Amino acid sequence: MVQRFLDCSTSDWQGMTKAEILASIAASEGRVLVSEVIGAFPPLLFDISNAELAAACGADLLLLNMLDLENPVYYGLPPHEPAAVIREIKRLTGRLIGVNLEAVGESTRVPPGRRASILNARRAREMGADFIVLTGNPGTAASNREITKALTQIKQEVGDELFIGAGKMHAAGVIEESGTELVTAEEVEEFIAAGCDVLLLPAPGTVPGITMEYIRGLVQVAHRRGVLTMTTIGTSQEGADAETIREIALLCKMTGTDLHHIGDAGYPGIAVPENILRYSLAIRGRRHTYRRMARSVNR
Repeated sequence: MVQRFLDCSTSDWQGMTKAEILASIAASEGRVLVSEVIGAFPPLLFDISNAELAAACGADLLLLNMLDLENPVYYGLPPHEPAAVIREIKRLTGRLIGVNLEAVGESTRVPPGRRASILNARRAREMGADFIVLTGNPGTAASNREITKALTQIKQEVGDELFIGAGKMHAAGVIEESGTELVTAEEVEEFIAAGCDVLLLPAPGTVPGITMEYIRGLVQVAHRRGVLTMTTIGTSQEGADAETIREIALLCKMTGTDLHHIGDAGYPGIAVPENILRYSLAIRGRRHTYRRMARSVNR
């Protein structure tokens, strides 16, 4: 029987297959926290990376946003070779590391090294990533159609080794995919058929019209098909007050989600650090939060 992700140390994760990681997350019953961070901006603590700060506040997984895989830059890390950036973050934090790839068309201004392509999926794998997420940043015009297209291709390239998340946290500039049209049950089925392992869904209360009941229905669709879900805060509410964070966290628990994501725009590049801690306390209490914060990466 696989160990709960909630109880795992770095050495446990290092020995797990993709299937075991997913089973371990599912066994944690909605108590796994993902913190999205940006390294292309100066870090909040100047000489300590945003990834290290998020890990110190209790994040279980780290999701790197805006990492250009052709020219990887991550401020706040010790000197390292550019191609070793992901492995250096893993060495310092002991966390599983994911990379956002943006599912956009050729006309976009998104640099080639950040786009959801087979080449970038291969690069992420070779650089040491544990998972990738196909989504889009604000204003990039990432669409559900582009996500499905990229997912179909990337699944064939790295799907046996990395787990793949897919979906949108907000409209990403596509007006017709806003509100409750951000993701529909039909699109959930398309993502699953294309091979996603983790379905991204907006957290209740983060996108206009998105309620707990609506997201719970989509979570149930995914779970019936054997796919995990991750509710996401991608609307800068990671910079909101403690009461708002707590309410969103509990609403996400009510949906039945497996993973909880908190975004990177509380301050530029990271959620308000206290809100990472507050989210963790809301979904799993002090004991598990402090265990994650205190557990040495050398264990």
